[in-house]
Amino acid sequence: MAEAAKKKTPRKRKNGAEPGSRGVAAAELAGGAPSAAATEAAAAVSRAGGSVLAVFRDPLGGHWQVLAGLPIEKVEPTPYQRDLSDTHVARLASAIDRLGRYLDPIVAVPSGSGIWWTPNGHHRLAALKALGARSVTALVVPETEVAHRILALNTEKAHNLREKALEVSRLAEALASLDDRPEREFETEFEEPGLLTLGLCYRQNGRFAGGAYNPVLKRVEAFLAHKLSRSLAVRKERADKLLALDEAVNDAVKALKSRGFESPYLKAFVVARINPLRFRRGAKAEFDETVDKMLAAALKFDVAKVKADQVASAGGAPDE
Repeated sequence: MAEAAKKKTPRKRKNGAEPGSRGVAAAELAGGAPSAAATEAAAAVSRAGGSVLAVFRDPLGGHWQVLAGLPIEKVEPTPYQRDLSDTHVARLASAIDRLGRYLDPIVAVPSGSGIWWTPNGHHRLAALKALGARSVTALVVPETEVAHRILALNTEKAHNLREKALEVSRLAEALASLDDRPEREFETEFEEPGLLTLGLCYRQNGRFAGGAYNPVLKRVEAFLAHKLSRSLAVRKERADKLLALDEAVNDAVKALKSRGFESPYLKAFVVARINPLRFRRGAKAEFDETVDKMLAAALKFDVAKVKADQVASAGGAPDE
């Protein structure tokens, strides 16, 4: 009993931080003088016909931000986000309407033109507009450059590979005109280098089966040392090569189907057969060399040598 009565020692988090050891105390979140950027953001909200509800610091980093009500027509999604899902918007609108309350403020950053961009509230904003709302509550982050970093925190709707790749490619294009640093300096924002190439493929062909090629790209792609404006040109060349490879793979899949093969994994099967890295576990390679070899193998793919049990045992990403 005495042992049970002893106070338990708080466990450390996996990241090593002691509970309650970081950030700003709750009683101090609104204390002190706001930053100049937060003060200007609050003034901009008022000039736009909005209302400042609070100016406070975030609880972890202590950065100043503004809780505001903004005219809904003054808020737009950042130009590099994924496309809207009409189904998701309809469900959100229905849920908000049934509750009769809007409880989840969007994040907004000033664009510099009197419009606020929301990097993570596209669907919620569309749902409010569909309901005829006049305003939206927003957490205004004063620093515009934070907008693209917030994408990493986006949990509004899970990304599939196509959505994420499209979002990353659009983000890269937007940043190239705003902050033309080397591509490799945006690793946090882009997450994986292959997403940049895949995004450009999807933009040329919405039915592109990126899942079949993503495992290969993870082994042949790396962030480039070129500035974004130049790296996008390189990515476009790589996307063109990948699309040419996809056409050859599609021809092989059609030939397999003409011989009676039916499987949701035919494309993955062909890609695996022509992948020169398949027996080189963990090996890295160059993009151009690998894709050129795969294209050559796809063009001479001999469906007559394929056996039914080989296709039956195939797996991987299903055909899209």
